[in-house]
Amino acid sequence: MIATLKNAFKVKEIRNKLFFTLAVLLVYRLGAQISVPGIDAGALNKIGSTGLISILDTVSGGGLSNYSIFALGVSPYITAQIVIQLLQMDIVPKFVEWSKQGEVGRRKLNQWTRYLTIGLAMFQAIGITAGFQVLSQYGLVANPTPKTFIILGIIMTGGTMLLTWMGEQITDKGLGNGISLLIFAGIIARLPSGIQEIWRDQITNNSASDRWQGVVFMIALVLLVLIVVTFVTWVQQANRKIPIQYTRRVTSAGDNSYLPLKINVAGVIPVIFASSFIVTPQTILMAFQAKHSTDTWYIWASNVFSMTKPWGIALYTLLIVLFTFFYAFVQVNPEKVAENLTKQGSYIPGVWPGKATEKYLSGELMRLSTVGALFLGFVALLPQLAANIWGLPQSIGLGGTSLLIVVMTAIELVRQINGLLMKREYIGFIRDDLIK
Repeated sequence: MIATLKNAFKVKEIRNKLFFTLAVLLVYRLGAQISVPGIDAGALNKIGSTGLISILDTVSGGGLSNYSIFALGVSPYITAQIVIQLLQMDIVPKFVEWSKQGEVGRRKLNQWTRYLTIGLAMFQAIGITAGFQVLSQYGLVANPTPKTFIILGIIMTGGTMLLTWMGEQITDKGLGNGISLLIFAGIIARLPSGIQEIWRDQITNNSASDRWQGVVFMIALVLLVLIVVTFVTWVQQANRKIPIQYTRRVTSAGDNSYLPLKINVAGVIPVIFASSFIVTPQTILMAFQAKHSTDTWYIWASNVFSMTKPWGIALYTLLIVLFTFFYAFVQVNPEKVAENLTKQGSYIPGVWPGKATEKYLSGELMRLSTVGALFLGFVALLPQLAANIWGLPQSIGLGGTSLLIVVMTAIELVRQINGLLMKREYIGFIRDDLIK
């Protein structure tokens, strides 16, 4: 990775993309430190580390603990993407039609995603502010009137839309997936405080006799992180190569052509989707906490949608598995792949073109996604279980999710840089050949 970055800085085009990406991320980190006016962010300390605060604070890179203009992060946008993609599955005919119109249809769907993002962000901003106002014993908002809550909602919604635009700019003019990189930057920014929290709990606050146990724990934790990073990198790089043959000679096709399908086709998106999906019900529940906190239905719902409770952990893992299968078929549409293979005059040996190819690819995708879903669920679930069993800090519990996002985003970033470097080498080779 270091060698890749070193080579990237030698190429002006890639270097400019890197600087643009870093500049946008710097603006994001500066914005995460600007608190919303009329808010006493210190009042959140009275609430403690609830599941909702931990999730939003991780995704927003500490934006919620500062109650900044970027406190919501890109969670509303991700939730809106989930809803729009679900509506494309023969639920809203217009969306289905747009999904088949290529770039024009994609722009229309993106516009509707933004509209839905505004609504969700406004709802989440007002709901979370009102809920935290009650939990902090009415110390969060200086002037708690309906007008104040609406103004705060507009400011935080504007922050989310600005982040969404910044993510799109990174995707278009920078390197990597903009939304994933914003979450990546937020997690990395929280890393020092997370390490400090673990160090304080395991060593600083322990007696001299127990500090050796803390040192052993820290060493074991570092080794475990290295093992998990290696494992995640290995699984993320693995793929199934399906051989492809051509009925007519294609100049660009070699003798060993194949269709690569990654074991984890969906990448990090299912983890982000599942985290965002948990946040919305928690936001709704906060609106009923003042009057219904002792009701049976409220306690049950709070346990189901809390990542610190067994039912919540099970639901979170189930969502990761379901979103893995869903997004895998969104990323690799077997029907479109089979259609493209037919148009190119290519086929899979031993499989008839058309419907038979589509069925074969669907089966392969299901098998690969099963492994990918189990992999994602295991890595995300293991630290959460360890945190609940041994009473470790909540930051450890969310460590699996954070680690998956960081490692996979870094892998995709390096892969894109390598692709640009390889493209430049090919262009240089072609120019040299033309000159000769």
